[in-house]
Amino acid sequence: MAKPTGKDFESGLAASDDAVVEFDDNRKGFIGRIQHALHVNPALVPLIVLVTSVTLFGLLIGQRFFSPFAMTLILQQVQIIGIVAAAQSLVILTAGIDLSVGAIMVLSSVVMGQFVFRYGLPVELAVLCGLSVGMFCGLLNGWLVAYMKLPPFIVTLGTWQIVLAANFLYSANETIRSADIEEVAPLLQIFGTKYHLGGATLTLGVITMLLVITALAYALKYTAWGRHVYAVGDDPDAAELAGVNVKKTLISVYLLSGLICAIAGWAMIGRIGSISPTVGQLANIESITAVVIGGISLFGGRGSIMGALFGALIVGVFTLGLRLLGADAQWTFLLIGLLIIAAVAVDQWIRKVSA
Repeated sequence: MAKPTGKDFESGLAASDDAVVEFDDNRKGFIGRIQHALHVNPALVPLIVLVTSVTLFGLLIGQRFFSPFAMTLILQQVQIIGIVAAAQSLVILTAGIDLSVGAIMVLSSVVMGQFVFRYGLPVELAVLCGLSVGMFCGLLNGWLVAYMKLPPFIVTLGTWQIVLAANFLYSANETIRSADIEEVAPLLQIFGTKYHLGGATLTLGVITMLLVITALAYALKYTAWGRHVYAVGDDPDAAELAGVNVKKTLISVYLLSGLICAIAGWAMIGRIGSISPTVGQLANIESITAVVIGGISLFGGRGSIMGALFGALIVGVFTLGLRLLGADAQWTFLLIGLLIIAAVAVDQWIRKVSA
């Protein structure tokens, strides 16, 4: 049998290269390019859905839906969920989930109010105590997940029940009225301060939501900490081998999540005026909804926190749009449920790019 020559070897390499090029061309077809674009820009899908839904409702409702008042009203309606969704996004990016965000938010607001009206503390100190409570709850979640190696779902399911019970027991189910807060501690309502720009109306709570999300988007994209968060969510073992302190990263994520939830609790006082232990109990589900619709993968390691903002706005657009159309409120839940399933399906499709 004749031995292969150098020319045969070179021709074999050329054929192999042609096969690779052909394979790449097949993967980079029109659908492949779209899939790759969505993989590189995960916030693109919710942005498209947001623009499409705004356009659709605008055509159905008319010019009043495009008015500055209606657009900023949507921002006001989603400001609390938008802030909580930012906290939830951090946890989900690490392949976790936090069911206790709503309870932490409410407990922090209750502590702020009770420390002023029950103990007579200066309102500034009461606010710091409320923020500290949120951070402590987040730290507890992070320690149980990072050091005790417990599943995030089980940990936060347990702390959700504990914090919820502590909230009702401590507050004695007492609501602090808006008039009392306005008279004694107006600082607690500061996030309700309104700014009028032409026909638009913005609140300090809306501005805070945008600032929190912008700051986190910058930190996740341009800092070492942000790269560590994505690395831990993608593969914690590989991240640890690469020199990432996985435990420290997880602790920082849950600690920051608790602080952001406490800020949301403070903003909630400004939004509704009063302090009640019964409000905001569905914030955990609503924040997860915003994050999933926003294109952040529940498997961790992929997604943009701007997508969580877009997801919250999509829910706000559907809620206001269907209300203006006079539709039954149940249609909102139905359409949002379909969006959640569609978002997960799109995420699975996009993930095939990296498979």
